[in-house]
Amino acid sequence: MRRFPASVYSVGEEPDARFSLANERTFLAWTRTALALIAAGVALEVLGLDLHAGFRLAASLLLIVGGTVVAPFAWWEWMRSERALRLSQPLPGAFSAALLAGIVVVVGLLVLAGVLWR
Repeated sequence: MRRFPASVYSVGEEPDARFSLANERTFLAWTRTALALIAAGVALEVLGLDLHAGFRLAASLLLIVGGTVVAPFAWWEWMRSERALRLSQPLPGAFSAALLAGIVVVVGLLVLAGVLWR
């Protein structure tokens, strides 16, 4: 039986299913987060809140781009974690968490600036 992606499933031994399923749930949570970022970016711009237009647009674009970037990183981190599980290696760090935190901080600062300079 051939499984996708072969780069993950062709190495190591099959781990305990509970660990693989937990890794998949984490991937799905990151995917939901990416979708929420995109939806928040669209909502921020469409609702036309009483914010400085330039800061509002910048925050909206950052949210949309951030969601678009976080989604592939979720897949990449799922593959790295699954490969580590199969090889009985320590799990890798989550780069996406740092990326997401940075996006949220910058968006928060842009919205704050939009409120102060309206």
